[in-house]
Amino acid sequence: MTLSRRGFLGLGAAAAAGSLVDPGPVRAVQDEPPTPSAPAGSAVAIASGNGVRGVERAYKMMTEGADPLDAAIAGVNIQELDPEDTSVGLGGLPNEEGVVQLDASCMHGPTRRAGAVAALEGIATPSLVAKAVMDYTDHILLVGEGAKRFALSMGFKSQELLTDTSRQEWLRWKGNHGRRDNWLGHEDDVKIHFTYGTINLCALDKKGDLGSVTTTSGLSWKIPGRAGDSPLVGAGQYCDNEVGAAGSTGRGEANIKVCGAFLAVELMRRGVHPKDACLEVLERAVAMTEDRLLDGEGRPLFGLTFYALRKDGAYGSATLYPTEEDDKPRVFAVADASGVRHEPMATLYDTRP
Repeated sequence: MTLSRRGFLGLGAAAAAGSLVDPGPVRAVQDEPPTPSAPAGSAVAIASGNGVRGVERAYKMMTEGADPLDAAIAGVNIQELDPEDTSVGLGGLPNEEGVVQLDASCMHGPTRRAGAVAALEGIATPSLVAKAVMDYTDHILLVGEGAKRFALSMGFKSQELLTDTSRQEWLRWKGNHGRRDNWLGHEDDVKIHFTYGTINLCALDKKGDLGSVTTTSGLSWKIPGRAGDSPLVGAGQYCDNEVGAAGSTGRGEANIKVCGAFLAVELMRRGVHPKDACLEVLERAVAMTEDRLLDGEGRPLFGLTFYALRKDGAYGSATLYPTEEDDKPRVFAVADASGVRHEPMATLYDTRP
């Protein structure tokens, strides 16, 4: 497979800048999405595709003078409180025991502070709990029962996060994941959902200050206590007010091994465009993937996406494959002075395995 013009230029720029990573898989030959940026001096918010309402809220808040992290968290709160989004917050798909455990982390560019929670139960907005960890403690990460006790002490209210929809999905999985267990199968039911969906949102205000947040219910049917990349600063999200912010959705285990959000920001620091920084992190993640998770052509059997926003307003996103499993095209959400919209992602490969 030949290297696309964009891929060639991206690799050349990275080499000239002293890239941190070796070349990985050859990038797909494809119609190149533009390399966009927000209008100079404009606020901008970018997010995963499910965050179009979130970026609209974040952008509006920043135009009214809100702090970029406050705006970013208000944006992801929409998905956290939406029971129809089964990958985040209320209604998120549970672990193998039927318990919803949530993860989140955030960073505030101007103060260089961060906060995170993992395996949090009973609180629908882990992003706000993560910010409380940042605001009120000398810690960065609280987990499990300790995270919940902290949340309750801060005035958060406990609630049942398992909705009827997510409970039924869990029961379908219980009934179909093993032939020799004591649960009845439901062959007429819809396809069982396996998700590691998430929402990441990065925000830049008119002053050039940054904030970033990632929140998730994590991998569905996970072993209780599992934490992915979302609550790990430097993996699920990272923010440096002198450079930019980045985040990820998809298979957390693949991202953790390359500290993907941190690596994307460091690549931007060296002059790589946000879109190409995301592509280079994907290449590194593929290079670090064990054989059992690759197809016969060396392509990952999972999804992984990165988002990056630079301090000057340039932004981009890249993912492994051009479509979801249901053949929907991969897009990310953007809000700036030009409006609120979905934009196409760059992709590492041209077809799914």
